[in-house]
Amino acid sequence: MGSADLVEISRSLRSEVDSLTFGHPVSHVYNPLDYAWDMHRQYLQRFGGRPREVVLLGMNPGPWGMAQTGVPFGEITAVRDWLGLEAEIGRPANEHTKRPVLGLDCPRSEVSGRRLWGFAEDVFGTPETFFRTFFVANYCPLQFLENSGRNLTPDKLTATDRRPLLEVCDDALRRTVEALRPRLVVGVGAFAEKRARAVLTDHGLRIGRILHPSPASPAANRGWAAAAAKQLEELGVDLP
Repeated sequence: MGSADLVEISRSLRSEVDSLTFGHPVSHVYNPLDYAWDMHRQYLQRFGGRPREVVLLGMNPGPWGMAQTGVPFGEITAVRDWLGLEAEIGRPANEHTKRPVLGLDCPRSEVSGRRLWGFAEDVFGTPETFFRTFFVANYCPLQFLENSGRNLTPDKLTATDRRPLLEVCDDALRRTVEALRPRLVVGVGAFAEKRARAVLTDHGLRIGRILHPSPASPAANRGWAAAAAKQLEELGVDLP
């Protein structure tokens, strides 16, 4: 397995989700695998080149994270200063005026990404040390917006729109796990865990969950890093 496998999986996923259409309440769809492809590919090539013990699986891009950078949980400072990634970022074809894509120039900080990558830096020190054990992926590459600019997560789509999306994302998750060959897949939040259990039951690996680092979660706001570390250790992950 090499990073080329993950690049090809993402390239196929990009094409498949671009062929989908979404109705009300979705008004805008951002696919960072299109306009932020160079950064996404750089992330895979630099950090996805060999099997991993643990895959951390998020749900889909946040407006100030992967939607800006193409990197899962891709908070600007973490991507630029800790992961050391830099690439030109384009713009979505249909961009919402309230949710502009500014790439590494975006002044907003995604709390979820800051917490997740901040935890990785605090515990492991360098990206190279973290990625010896972990890989971070998102289940769905698309961000959905309502007409108001409000973020809409995949679980809130209509059943008609959700079914074909889950089909292509399930296939990409299956291929990703077959490429990385982890012993453990950890959903970051309940949705990701649910999809992992639905897709990977026959793959002979453990599936678990950690608390999502979203600021919308009161539990996450009471000390997400400590809670995540405890949950990972309970899943059998040895932390430094």
